Order: sequence, then C-alpha cells, then structure tokens
Amino acid sequence: MRILVMSDIHANYTALEAVLKAAGDVDETWCLGDLVGYGPDPNAVVEEVREIKNLTCLMGNHDVGVIGRMSLETFNGDAKRSLQYHEKVLSASNIEFIKSLPSKTKVRGDATMAHGSPRDPLWEYILNAMTASLNFSHFDTPWCFVGHSHIQCLFTQHPETERVAVEQTVPDVTIALQPKLIINPGSVGQPRDRDPRAAYAIYDTEARTWTPKRVMYNIAEVQERIRAAGLPEKHAARIAEGW
Repeated sequence: MRILVMSDIHANYTALEAVLKAAGDVDETWCLGDLVGYGPDPNAVVEEVREIKNLTCLMGNHDVGVIGRMSLETFNGDAKRSLQYHEKVLSASNIEFIKSLPSKTKVRGDATMAHGSPRDPLWEYILNAMTASLNFSHFDTPWCFVGHSHIQCLFTQHPETERVAVEQTVPDVTIALQPKLIINPGSVGQPRDRDPRAAYAIYDTEARTWTPKRVMYNIAEVQERIRAAGLPEKHAARIAEGW
C-alpha cells in the first residue's frame, strides 16, 4: 500500500491542500496529530481531514488542549492565545471529531504511530539520539512514526550495539526501511527545520520504503489570515522561514 503520512497541520488549510494534491492517489492516510493550534483555519482543516478516505488520525497535544482535556496554562503564551481563538470558532461537530481521536499509540502492520513519542504519546519531543534511545524499548514493531517536533528526521538503532544514529532526511530521497527506526515526516503547517515548505512522507508497505517530501504553498496568503484573525505575529513570521 502507498500511504500518506503527515503530522502537525496546525490549522494551516492552504498547506494541507498542497500536501493532499502533491501526494496524489494513496491507499491510506495516517495523520499523527495536531490538527489545530497556531494557524488561522481550524474548522477548514478539521473538515478536510474528516473527509479523507481510509484515514487513521491521532490526537496531538494542541488537539487535547482545544477540547478542554488539558489546561491551556500548559502551553506558552502565544500557543495559548491561538488555542483560545480556536476554542471560540471551532464548530461543535469538529470538536466532537477531535474528541473521537485516540491519544495513545496505534499499531498498523509494521508501524507504531505516536504524536510525540511511544513512551509519552502526547508531550515528549524526540529531538536527539539520547531521547530516541529511551524510546526504542517502548514499541515492538520494526519502526515508529512520530510528529510533534516539526522536523523531518530519522533515528536508527543499531541491532547489535543498540547505539542510536540521527540524521535529517532529504526530500525525495527514498529510504529502505530496516529495523529499528523512529521516523518523523515533519510538519504540514509549521515546519521548524528551516525549510518553509509543507512536509510529509510516503510510506510504501510492500516495498518497505519511506520517501520524505516537501511542497511549496502560498505562505503569504496564510500570513494574511493569521493577522486578520488577530493571532500572534510570531506565528505569521515563522512559517515564512521554517522555524
């Protein structure tokens, strides 16, 4: 099967549209969470995701915050302001959809999915080899797909030494999957690896390959909507630079 794997859309509908168009026909779509937060389009994003066929979608930490299962005081000031706005504008049906999403890990075939990490699915960031090494024992599948950090990257555990290597993946360079790996497709709506293009990946279950992808979208248009909604200027500025 050809599977679109994406994460951290963060209410950026224009970026989501670009990813879905660029990915083309897929057999399934796996979303690793954070439909909302930061961006100007929470309803449009949730409604688009709800319409995706053969969807598996997790709940992210911003999703948990917007449905009231976590205090917004947990988030930094700018993130809190965006979530307060999203609380006000999200429709009842979209809130119910978010509430229906699983907040724990999910296993599909050879892959474990988590928003943050397999040992702390909502909050832990896997940003370095040390944190990754603490997580390999928390999943039994050959590989684990995570989001949350907004960085396209790959963590490999050597089968004999158990040493962990980290590398930033390269768009359009296909990776042959071998146990044991933790892989991040990057962020659709707010990349933080200095590449402002929307990030995603294609996972081929038969070929056992992972191909990271990037696609450009109309960033200026999204910035205008962020400012029009009165959301923090930081969230408009950063999407243009990928930080």
